[in-house]
Amino acid sequence: MARASQWAEKVLALLQGGNTAASIAQIKVAPSVKDLKALQTAMIVGRLTGRWRDVDEAVQDNLALLSAPRLHRAP
Repeated sequence: MARASQWAEKVLALLQGGNTAASIAQIKVAPSVKDLKALQTAMIVGRLTGRWRDVDEAVQDNLALLSAPRLHRAP
């Protein structure tokens, strides 16, 4: 497995610490689709998917938004 980005690791640490509000805020400003997918993969590996429904929804929603061709964020 490829190493997750630092962003994904930090958001995962927020989740593991129980701070879902801060993790959702970070998910909403994710730098790229790649970073969100790395977070999603890390959540699956860590068996955290399904634990917080709002976090799972935020990841899915923002993956869809960032995948749209006109909504890519500038670096």
